[in-house]
Amino acid sequence: MGQVRHGCATTTHAVRAAIQRSQASLATLSRELGINPKTVAKWRKRATVEDLKTGPKESRSTVLSEAEEAVIVAFRRHTLLPLDDCLYALQPSIPQLTRSALHRCLQRHGISRLPDIKGDKPRRQRFKRYPIGFFHIDIAEVQTAEGKLYLFVAIDRDLPSSRSPSSSTRQTGKRHGSFSNTFSRRFPIASTQS
Repeated sequence: MGQVRHGCATTTHAVRAAIQRSQASLATLSRELGINPKTVAKWRKRATVEDLKTGPKESRSTVLSEAEEAVIVAFRRHTLLPLDDCLYALQPSIPQLTRSALHRCLQRHGISRLPDIKGDKPRRQRFKRYPIGFFHIDIAEVQTAEGKLYLFVAIDRDLPSSRSPSSSTRQTGKRHGSFSNTFSRRFPIASTQS
């Protein structure tokens, strides 16, 4: 496989190496190779035949000052909060801070990923074995601005997908009554266990 060059390149690695080894004048080399004398002078001065990195030499924010970046980095290292929590905590003091600017700042300083803390993850367990036709029903409470929602999920371990006849209901005195009725109509139940 050959060398990959950018679209404006007028020389290859081999030509650049030949320029660096040659004792001929700039004008002579530029005529022989059919390139600009400035290109010959540039490759003569360089110690390598590789292209320089494009873009800014030193990565820095166009939105944040160095002092603001220092505040962000110190805050993240001290609190170890997730990205969005850092954003909400820092926005009052740094109004121009956006989520993407915060993430880029944390990436530049190598702290965009929080360290794994041992012991905060629950131990994984195997599901209990149930007889064929047994449905496992999980109930999850979800807090929203309108109030509590209850999510009911019925899982048959023998089927590839879970069934959820009623995905959520508002909090009422009979919070699982309508779910149980709908579920028992769709899937006749011989007995129930708690």
